[in-house]
Amino acid sequence: MSPILGIWASQNYSRVAPDTGAMFPLGMVQVGSAGSANIEFTSIPSTYTHLQVRFIGRITRTELSDFPVFRFNNDTAANYSWHALEGQGVSAFAEASANADTPRNGEITATNAGANIFGVGVVDILDYKNTNKYKTVRNLVGHDQNGSGTIWFGSSSWRNTNAITSIKITPAYGTGFVQYSQFALYGIK
Repeated sequence: MSPILGIWASQNYSRVAPDTGAMFPLGMVQVGSAGSANIEFTSIPSTYTHLQVRFIGRITRTELSDFPVFRFNNDTAANYSWHALEGQGVSAFAEASANADTPRNGEITATNAGANIFGVGVVDILDYKNTNKYKTVRNLVGHDQNGSGTIWFGSSSWRNTNAITSIKITPAYGTGFVQYSQFALYGIK
């Protein structure tokens, strides 16, 4: 046995409490056959440290892609900023916006993308209940279209110190999310 493995093997970890998990499901929305103009999570409890939204989605828009917009506590004013690194096929670039009312949190497929191709994403909302600071969001989102898809790594901020109690997700330009789009909200201890 190697010295490092021997050290690990000789340790007594019986006094360590078992991990019971740090992520707790708070809600899930699956879009039905009629589609949905938005996804909304309300009455978010303040018993966690962070929130995470995991999703698979496709937007109704006559383009290849669109941007899911996350707004907090129904704030539609220009209180958001965002920036991202984006890769498309063989190209990469950065983009940003300050004082935005439509904070982009990734790029997913839309109507003109290949049939039944959905985008996926993970969006972390950090310190969502902390009333002493603005809120920070980080996201990793992407979709593949046989080499012409997009990978998006970005972050955004909501310049408000209120605790986040609701999240409304809408397309930036499209009219809604198509059937089988699914969004799940988790609380993280």
